[in-house]
Amino acid sequence: MALAKPPLQDNAYVAALALLDRVPLIDGHNDLPYVIRKDATAKGDVETYDLTTVHANVDTDIPRMQAGKLAGQFFAAYVPPNEPKPAGFALAQIALMRDMLRRHDDVFRPGLSAADVEAAKAEGRIALFMTIENGSAIDNQLDALDAYYDLGVRLMTLCHNGTTDWCDSATDAPKHDGLSSFGMRVIRRMNRVGMVVDLAHVSPKAMHDVLDVARAPVVWSHSNAFTLCDHPRNVPDDVLDRVAGNGGVVMATFVPDFISQASRDWHRPAKDQYGKTPEGMDTGKVEAEIVAKAGPRPKATLAEYCDHVDYLAKRIGHDHVGIGSDFFGWVNPEGLEDTSTFPSVIAELIRRGWSEDNLVKLAGGNTLRVLRAVEQEAD
Repeated sequence: MALAKPPLQDNAYVAALALLDRVPLIDGHNDLPYVIRKDATAKGDVETYDLTTVHANVDTDIPRMQAGKLAGQFFAAYVPPNEPKPAGFALAQIALMRDMLRRHDDVFRPGLSAADVEAAKAEGRIALFMTIENGSAIDNQLDALDAYYDLGVRLMTLCHNGTTDWCDSATDAPKHDGLSSFGMRVIRRMNRVGMVVDLAHVSPKAMHDVLDVARAPVVWSHSNAFTLCDHPRNVPDDVLDRVAGNGGVVMATFVPDFISQASRDWHRPAKDQYGKTPEGMDTGKVEAEIVAKAGPRPKATLAEYCDHVDYLAKRIGHDHVGIGSDFFGWVNPEGLEDTSTFPSVIAELIRRGWSEDNLVKLAGGNTLRVLRAVEQEAD
């Protein structure tokens, strides 16, 4: 991975920077805690990793987050699908994020409510929201949700690439025809405690089940439109058509295979029937074989990403679209290489004629509305 190329310095980019100086920008998903955990040198130690320096081989650090004008960042306590001790793994990731807050309190403030984003913007800091990515972390105990909330967790992705004991994944064989009865109870408890329900990674049937039972708006923290790219992680139209009725937000993501149909098709030989990498596969070897047969992997682009944003806004309304990068230290689209590039999204949409009101909603206004509604439902 290389550092982002200089953006197009036109009037639209200047206007984007000026807008983001005034209004909060929120990113719905970033896997930096897992990147720090898996770093060969840091091995989960925040001090050793040193967030104050630019890490050219990945995509997220403090200098580039600040350059990207972020006011709110949702960081994930990611739990691998086959992790034998998911609760312990999640708690270790939460401890890592709390250490980030302690060591860099001049940069981050705890993100516990919508008000924290607004305060962070006024202070020139970033509200750090802790999330759990994979509901296996609750170990099938509803009360664990209350404990995680008390630790500061404000969003949970119901599953990851594997189906759990109570929720079918979009990229695994179904076991529950969506959500189990216990899964329904999870949604009700999350609404009660004030934790945002995240439907990224869940199967379309589970999405419908959640929309049937949820009392508060939900989000897709990092998903795109299935109609434009047929990856199973993207949201199909029949689900999109229910988003406005729920008041939720689909946060369009930067993952190349979720943006570009050409990238998705190129990568199919390295994926199983559910769209994920099979366990034990030598991905380097398989991708080299694909290159030999089909040439280099097609690159997703900023323009293609904004096609998804445009499609979502037209299909479900400008009140229901946000940004969820899913930066995780891997391959990123041209023009969206790292966390410094968020203004480029706003600039491209300005070039496409988006109004300032709709840009404010996309940047963070819609996510703030969801947070307030979730807080109100808990109250």
